[in-house]
Amino acid sequence: MENNQPIIVKRVKKVAGGHHGGAWKIAFADFATAMMAFFMVMWLMSSATPEQKKLISGYFKDPIGFSESASPYVIDLGGSPTPSPDRTLNDQPQEAPGEQADADPKDPAELDAEQAEAKAEEVERERLELLLQELQNKVEQDPQLQRFKDQILFEITQDGLRIQIVDAENRPMFALGSAQLQPYFEDILFALTDTIKAVPNKISISGHTDAKPFAGAGGFGNWELSANRANAARRVLIAAGYDDAQVARVVGYASSALFDRNDPFNPVNRRIDIVVLTKKAQRNIEGEQGGGELPPDPATDAPAPDSGAAPAGEPLSGDQVRERLNIFEDGTLQMDQPKE
Repeated sequence: MENNQPIIVKRVKKVAGGHHGGAWKIAFADFATAMMAFFMVMWLMSSATPEQKKLISGYFKDPIGFSESASPYVIDLGGSPTPSPDRTLNDQPQEAPGEQADADPKDPAELDAEQAEAKAEEVERERLELLLQELQNKVEQDPQLQRFKDQILFEITQDGLRIQIVDAENRPMFALGSAQLQPYFEDILFALTDTIKAVPNKISISGHTDAKPFAGAGGFGNWELSANRANAARRVLIAAGYDDAQVARVVGYASSALFDRNDPFNPVNRRIDIVVLTKKAQRNIEGEQGGGELPPDPATDAPAPDSGAAPAGEPLSGDQVRERLNIFEDGTLQMDQPKE
């Protein structure tokens, strides 16, 4: 029997804008992973110390054997790994005859001594900076010292923390032509003594005059006057409770180290300098190093009058500075003791 049924063909026309598959999900996941890695790197860089950043930089410059850190290996397990004999023979350049004899590597003990001295100097400088912050806080918080804050200058120098108390036009520290202290100058020294004696460093005291000639009986002049004024300041510090054995030097410079070289008669040239010495400067003064040669006095590189006090960054509160000062003792950093 013949099949006469018609054959029907259905054609389905695809509509644009339909489902495109899941490729975008993979792309978005890759993007999210990259952003997470980026923010992790940014967080690590913001929280890393300068030393850690230096170590990371050294590793990426020379991953095999960079020498910027204490250990040249990325993962330091406490051992002393050495290259295999084959690498030693084949990879290392051969030294020319006599080259090894010419090399003069430093003794490890000498390197350790240098590192220890550098660390001690770093700790000492931090202590002096904290002392500077404490003194500045004291001047700002003490109503009596606030009246004279323009006459009290602080500065960190290579020899230590320098405290300069200078004359004002109508407010001299001493009676005219004598070493007799004015009462308010005594009050300033008394107020500063408690803070200065909180550190074990010794001090140097120097007196300075302006260039106006002064001649007293028996040839008494500016040299004798400046020395007597420095010694008078020392006596006040001792009366305020400072240990006399902590005074390393008392000296008068007359007008040989002017504060204002452009105006030798400026009242600021009449001043008392108290330098809280570093250990190195103290050794030089006491003749324990360099054959007893005395270092230049810090006053010889005095700043211009408009230099003012040294910048101190973000100020700390008095309690914070005093708490941090207490962790230093005799040039070494002490660990915090557990509270009872």
